[in-house]
Amino acid sequence: MVTLAAVVAPLARQIHRQLKHARSQRWIPARACNLSACSSKLVLSQVHPMWQEPLAIPGGDRQSPIDIVVRKSVFDPQLKPLKVQYDPRTCQQIWNNGYSFLVEYDDTTDKSTLKGGPLEDQFRLCQFHFHWGENNTWGSEHSIDRRLYPAELHLVHWNSDKYSLFEEAVIEENGLAVIAVFLKIGKRHEGLQKLVDALPAVRHKDSVVEFTKFDPACLLPENIDDYWTYAGSLTTPPLTEAVTWIVMKRHIEVSHDQLAVFRSLLFTSAEEQLQRSMVNNFRVQQVLKGRTVRSSFTPFLQDAPPMM
Repeated sequence: MVTLAAVVAPLARQIHRQLKHARSQRWIPARACNLSACSSKLVLSQVHPMWQEPLAIPGGDRQSPIDIVVRKSVFDPQLKPLKVQYDPRTCQQIWNNGYSFLVEYDDTTDKSTLKGGPLEDQFRLCQFHFHWGENNTWGSEHSIDRRLYPAELHLVHWNSDKYSLFEEAVIEENGLAVIAVFLKIGKRHEGLQKLVDALPAVRHKDSVVEFTKFDPACLLPENIDDYWTYAGSLTTPPLTEAVTWIVMKRHIEVSHDQLAVFRSLLFTSAEEQLQRSMVNNFRVQQVLKGRTVRSSFTPFLQDAPPMM
């Protein structure tokens, strides 16, 4: 019988080797990345257009992303507030890896960390990235009661209490914690603008630009105490089921022009003749398969009108 571990471990090692080789060719040191090829448009797709293989792994029963059905989520009063502590000085660079752009952080110390919430351990921030669509109708990986957003932010952390390296954590139980934040079209996001202004420098695949002193906390909603959480996976190969997902209830607003800069990036390098716009870089949604989605809030009581 083929087990999940037997499939994903070689994939993780292969991706790590490829990324290690790629990093040696870049002028700014960077950590290994958990993000691999990802570009899909509609949830009805059966084969990923860039992976060119089925969107499944043998034995996988906690894959991501999912649709969160609010009425089926379970309020858990034991869920604690999140404790986010990010040091802007740990921000290092932006890298267009051909599937998204990654804002990478120094994760060799505990200067930028996440704990609390559903987590028992401390997790270090290693990078954040976005998924977005070709228009404002879709783009997010998760959805709430089938509602999609134009884009979704992922802040990726790894368990530094249990593991010594990201490469270990990515293939182990309770190895990763990812905060997901939905982006909605509205007013210009002043905190995001510094990043948007830097993106033209990484328009093509494999381009890297130094990017420092950026506090990712500015991309979180004002209230981070309300969230859903569930046991899931990476949404890109090796699809390891090592992720505790923390999906924010509240979204952030960005302008249409800011998201248009995301869409101006390319999946392709400058040397390739056929240039492909970097849009629809999200995975199709996966079956819940009996998992419980917990919430830190009581949605129906919280949203009810005040008693007179």
